[in-house]
Amino acid sequence: MGTSPNNIWCVIPVYNNGATVTDVARRCRAQMEQVLVVDDGSTDLPLGFYEMLEGMGVRYLIHGRNRGKGAAILTALAFLEREKADYMITVDADGQHYPEDLPAFLELLERQEDLLIVGCRKFEGDNVPGGSRFGRAFANFWLKVETGASCGDCQSGFRAYPVAALAKLRFRCRHYNFETEVLTRCIWGGLKLREVPVRVHYPAQEERVSHFRPWLDNLRISLIHAHLVGLRLLPWNAKRIAKAKPEKGPGWGVLLHPAAFLKQLLRENATPGGLAAAAAVGTFLAVLPLLGVHTLAILYVTVRLNLNKIMALAIQNLFMPPLTPFLCIELGYYLRHGHWWTELTFDSVVREMPYRLWEWLLGSLVLAPVFAAAAFVAVFAAARLLAGRRGDE
Repeated sequence: MGTSPNNIWCVIPVYNNGATVTDVARRCRAQMEQVLVVDDGSTDLPLGFYEMLEGMGVRYLIHGRNRGKGAAILTALAFLEREKADYMITVDADGQHYPEDLPAFLELLERQEDLLIVGCRKFEGDNVPGGSRFGRAFANFWLKVETGASCGDCQSGFRAYPVAALAKLRFRCRHYNFETEVLTRCIWGGLKLREVPVRVHYPAQEERVSHFRPWLDNLRISLIHAHLVGLRLLPWNAKRIAKAKPEKGPGWGVLLHPAAFLKQLLRENATPGGLAAAAAVGTFLAVLPLLGVHTLAILYVTVRLNLNKIMALAIQNLFMPPLTPFLCIELGYYLRHGHWWTELTFDSVVREMPYRLWEWLLGSLVLAPVFAAAAFVAVFAAARLLAGRRGDE
């Protein structure tokens, strides 16, 4: 039996898209009865914005500060769970999605239940960023590795989630990386993945508003991919992994709270030089293609050299798949062929795995000492600074 459209909500997370969000909300309201806007700490919304939403019959929730797109979606989830909603369909506030495509989601939800629907964007026109095409192929590949499922557009934010099923899962991400994590955990949780074709509008570069920070957000996405791949290698049932409460282990502390992490180690009589040397060793070994034995190799070397094992093991998380192997393979491919590797597909990776491993090794022999030197300098400088502050207290 299908789900009544009256129990389906359209959710619009917004952060500083004041020029477009009102029109997006109006067009969504024209397609659906229940629409919810989550203001994630915006500072550019037009005067009387909330009154305009009320006039359109649109509900809204407000974050006092910017907490991230994932946090906004989870706020909407908590609200809709109290409202006993069946589904929520997320639409971006920047005007890239066409709310007129919402009926395609509703039609599919009428026929089946327990679906996770992703709107597969048609990349047509002159203004489609090249990074979007590459990012989509990159995300699609890692979803295949993590779940075995195929998706044509893992990076699309135009999605339908079943509220009750989503509320049972646990998530560690709160920013753009949430959309990476939620897709994998939903599939692990047993939801059926379906796709619908949707249109997408990309304005000219000078008119485009994006809050995606390439370095920070790509790092966050790479880290959650590394975490999900690591979980999938554990001998546990996928549904158990999906519903388990995320743990904040010490291995991630150096990435999430680096200053606090260094202060803790300095309190345990570690020296700036010793910490820097451990970071360099951990980085060097983490970059090498020591498949499945990185941790053992780091433990062996740090014990033999009497270095800080906690620092060395913690910093390796920064260089786990997929970002670092990809950089090494790219460089190795360039060293072999004189041009960059641009064809990132599941077949090109799996069928040509021996070549990719060889290129990974070649690239790592160049990047490992570079990253190790950078880690040494960064950790030494930070530890010296923090040690000096401790001495002044």
